[in-house]
Amino acid sequence: MMIDDTTKRRETIRSLIRNERIATQEELRQLLAGQGFDVTQATLSRDLHRLAARRVSRPEGGSIYELTDAPALNDDGELQRLRTMVTAVLEGDALCVVQTSVGAASPVAIALDKARLPEVLGTLAGDDTIFVAPKKGVTSAKLKKKLLQVWS
Repeated sequence: MMIDDTTKRRETIRSLIRNERIATQEELRQLLAGQGFDVTQATLSRDLHRLAARRVSRPEGGSIYELTDAPALNDDGELQRLRTMVTAVLEGDALCVVQTSVGAASPVAIALDKARLPEVLGTLAGDDTIFVAPKKGVTSAKLKKKLLQVWS
């Protein structure tokens, strides 16, 4: 079976995003050119959409592209490095609330999601607040304890 140019290009994009910290489409376009792919911005936008690539904020500022199915570029210490952005962990009846410095909720929530803590079902982030839902059978008290351990 022959692999067409579109498939090769998209696999190259996938590989570049997984292995590099790419901040802009222009940067990605130049990296692709170095791999022998001359693409327009419109084609690149379509490819990124088809690959479900998204831009995510970085704790140190700026943003980079990532793939929803890609392993994190961060090592296991990412949650630890973000602990200075967390200002409080509160427990409710059904979930926990993590308060962060302004603008830090998204990167902290992404790191929580990528950490795949067994107690966490998922997160929902605003600007400085994250709702953290516990998995079935996990109380909010147990989840709060785990989150505090992560950031201690």
